[in-house]
Amino acid sequence: MPTSVLWFRRDLRLADNPALLRAAAGGPVVALFVLDDALRRAAGPNRLAFLYRGLRSLDAGTGGRLVVRAGDPAAVVPAVAAEAGAGEVACAADFGPYGRRRDEAVAGALAAGGRSLCRVGSPYAVEPGEVVKADGTPYQVFTPFHRAWLARGWPAPAAPPDGVRWHALGGDGIPEDPPVEAALPEATEAAAHAALDAFVAGRLSGYAAARDDPGGDATSRLSPYLKYGLVHPRQVLARLGRGDGAARFRAELAWREFYADVLWHEPASAWSALRPGMDAIEFDEGPEADRRFEAWAAGRTGYPLIDAGMRQLVAEGWMHNRVRMVTASFLVKDLHLPWQRGARHFLHHLVDGDLASNNHGWQWVAGTGTDAAPYFRVFNPVSQGRTFDPDGAYVRRHVPELAGLSPRDVHEPWKLPAGPPAGYPLPIVDHAVERKEALRRYGQATPST
Repeated sequence: MPTSVLWFRRDLRLADNPALLRAAAGGPVVALFVLDDALRRAAGPNRLAFLYRGLRSLDAGTGGRLVVRAGDPAAVVPAVAAEAGAGEVACAADFGPYGRRRDEAVAGALAAGGRSLCRVGSPYAVEPGEVVKADGTPYQVFTPFHRAWLARGWPAPAAPPDGVRWHALGGDGIPEDPPVEAALPEATEAAAHAALDAFVAGRLSGYAAARDDPGGDATSRLSPYLKYGLVHPRQVLARLGRGDGAARFRAELAWREFYADVLWHEPASAWSALRPGMDAIEFDEGPEADRRFEAWAAGRTGYPLIDAGMRQLVAEGWMHNRVRMVTASFLVKDLHLPWQRGARHFLHHLVDGDLASNNHGWQWVAGTGTDAAPYFRVFNPVSQGRTFDPDGAYVRRHVPELAGLSPRDVHEPWKLPAGPPAGYPLPIVDHAVERKEALRRYGQATPST
């Protein structure tokens, strides 16, 4: 029977993998992963280490027959297909700007040799472009997208095929992990399902009420597994059931798919304002702007919630979603720095770093992306801390200089009679002043729809 090539990308799993089902139906399968420098350059050490660990797990699942080769996919994939005598290469579709260009180049190179690229499935429950308005145009507001996404629905997860015959070829091997500071989660398909099991059995029921508490353990922590497809959204959605917590978590998965849809329709929005006219907002430059950025990145702004979030990012390669919004708002609207600079910093550290979700989340906060009038929204780092971390548990966990402060003082340590504890800085800006300045600058920009 003819051999097929299965080109793994963001689907490092054997269960519920439509591309694997396609490849295995025809005969022996060559499991291929291409180390693409265009993607590796854009990933920080946390994400690379998690990827390499996921590849080792996948290699074990294929009986040690995962073929890992480095190079340009447009050259590597056709070469592997020719070496294996395969007429078809199966893979999950990629809807990102680079992935679409890469896959067209690979498809062309394969066709030149009389072979084909078959794209089956995707990293999403509903593929980008499938949910549109009645007139065929895309959504740019989440709520109606969410309703239409729920109405569209998605297929049930598929079981892994029985008795896949993995065909061995030589490869370059899986690289050693780069040095990392963060404590990363285990990168295996089994660990992904263990995390899902624990969430469904415990925290899901209270998720709607507790998800904004960064000091608690209320979130799923599934985002790194979703990033690299160690678990698929279909598998998660199939486990949620009914209730407020399940409904709220489905909506969070829908946000991920909404942002992927926005990027598919507007590829330039990866790094440019989605809303025309909003690139005209005035931002600061120069040594003082750089100094403030470094203070923000190091968790040394003097605002405890901001500093806790930025330190969590370094320590864990992850940050609570509520705190992602507040730290992003602080960079853009208190420090008057461009959202792209913060988005790149997040992508460098986040193990779940995803271009569509990360960058459109930043645009939502910055007022340049989806939403009706978000540029008027300026998060107050003190009130956000008091509201969502009222006892200061989150701050004390990540900012040890403040560990001895009471809930009353932990969010405004500069108001203590002797000032903040030794080693902790005073605020680098006055939020009330910078909020007014942000609104002035935004008011000068003219957003258009």
